[in-house]
Amino acid sequence: MRTHANYATVYVGAQLSPDGVRLDLDWADAVGDVTDEYEFEVPTDEPSDPFLGIQAFDVGEYGHEIVLNGESLSGFDIPPNDGWQYWADSVTGVSLVEGTNTLALERDGDTDDAFAVGTVRVHWKEPATEGFRAADVE
Repeated sequence: MRTHANYATVYVGAQLSPDGVRLDLDWADAVGDVTDEYEFEVPTDEPSDPFLGIQAFDVGEYGHEIVLNGESLSGFDIPPNDGWQYWADSVTGVSLVEGTNTLALERDGDTDDAFAVGTVRVHWKEPATEGFRAADVE
C-alpha cells in the first residue's frame, strides 16, 4: 500500500510552572500544571507511524508528560534543555483515531520546574489518495 505523510499543527503557547513562578514570556499564557486539551483532526481511519515534534523552552526536568486522547505517551516525553529545543517523540502507548483527537501537556508537580511550550506538530502516515504523488512513500 502506498502512503503519504500528513500532520496537524497545534499552537499551545503556554508556560507550565508551580504556583508563584512565572517565566518572563509575553507569548505564553501561565496555565499552572496542566494545559487545556487542544483538538486536532486526523482524516483517516488508518494512521500509522505517528510521532510528534514539540517546541519547548527551558525544560529543567524529565518527568513532564504529553497526553494524547487522555493517555500519556510512554517513556520520557520532553528532555531537559536550556533555552529553546525542538524535540521529536514517537507516539507509543497511545493511538491516534480518525476524527477529533486531543493533546495536552502536564508538568511534573513533584518538581519546581517552569517551562514553556510553543507549537506541537503531530505527524502520521496514511493511505495515499488517487493522484497524490509529491510525498508518496513505499
